[in-house]
Amino acid sequence: MSTAGQVIKCKAAICWGPKQPLTIEEIEVAPPKAHEVRIKIVATGVCRSDDHVISGALDVKFPIILGHEGAGIVESVGEGVKDLKPGDKVIPLFMPQCGQCRSCVNPDSNLCYKNDLGKYKGVLLDNTSRFTCKGKPVYNFITTSTFTEYTVVDEIAVAKIHPDAPLDKVCLIGCGFSTGYGSAVNTAKVKPGSTCAVFGLGGVGLSVIIGCKVAGASKIIGVDLNSDKFEKAKECGATECINPKDYDRPIHQVLAEMTDDGVDYAFEVIGNTGVMTSALLSSHFGCGKTVIVGLAPSSATITFDPLEILTGRVLTGAFFGGWKAKDDVPKIVSDYLNKKFEFENLITHRMPFEKINEGFELLRKGESIRTVLSL
Repeated sequence: MSTAGQVIKCKAAICWGPKQPLTIEEIEVAPPKAHEVRIKIVATGVCRSDDHVISGALDVKFPIILGHEGAGIVESVGEGVKDLKPGDKVIPLFMPQCGQCRSCVNPDSNLCYKNDLGKYKGVLLDNTSRFTCKGKPVYNFITTSTFTEYTVVDEIAVAKIHPDAPLDKVCLIGCGFSTGYGSAVNTAKVKPGSTCAVFGLGGVGLSVIIGCKVAGASKIIGVDLNSDKFEKAKECGATECINPKDYDRPIHQVLAEMTDDGVDYAFEVIGNTGVMTSALLSSHFGCGKTVIVGLAPSSATITFDPLEILTGRVLTGAFFGGWKAKDDVPKIVSDYLNKKFEFENLITHRMPFEKINEGFELLRKGESIRTVLSL
């Protein structure tokens, strides 16, 4: 492309500090260095994890360009990049895959050592950012930063996808859908005929339900304080839904009564430690598995009686559904194109990029599942 090797001026939504609205600014995006890729973002989703930064729940450096659930087209590549070229459709990866660290080599882990989750350094692998605004550096968010017309990511943090993929839909595979779906089919390995409970019926929770359905679960119970979400949950595959406010006893007791002493699989998809404990207790005491999917605030801790584990329950979790991102994201996109599952109904709102703050307001009010922004 004609912009290769040049600084690109474009629009981006910048978060200048916690509890402040994002502002659309003109930024400069430097060319990619060796083993880096510059991407023109076409579509990006509004995710709860981004809002955790805006609310101050996550300890990051400011100013920062958020966004981690996007899809776009390669604009240019740096020296040494072999498997990507300008024009390729891609999804940036908040969970990179270097292919060399202990986790990448281990078939049972996807937590690449070069990820920025929990560390929030806000820079690429060379410890610098490619973003500047008003003459000052702007930090990157978890190796992606998709709330910008152009972003630069490390080669290990981008997956090439099928050229027929609709970017305004498969952007959800960059986070929400893959995280939920993978938690069921990949992390929990839900078995046919099993019983499942999904705590939290936002976009990721509904994706868990889709995964449970694809895996052949016989009973999928959605749990949420907002009963307005039940209809959509049933569209995605929930067999029934319950609201804890409708009962005068702990919800894990209700679920035990509904499922012969507890579900086979429980999923916490909120990021609330109290709900994590409820999910654990709702699983069968001798053979239940609980998967923590939700991202809790940085200062959060969880406490429970160790006997709840000693009897045979399993408590686990995984970022990004346990997928090895560079290997698996292209496969998930292909499965979608081959109609193994559907997730278009997760997209409840579409907006131009300039209305990004409205997208977050819809999220906070519980009026949206996923808002997709077009750039």
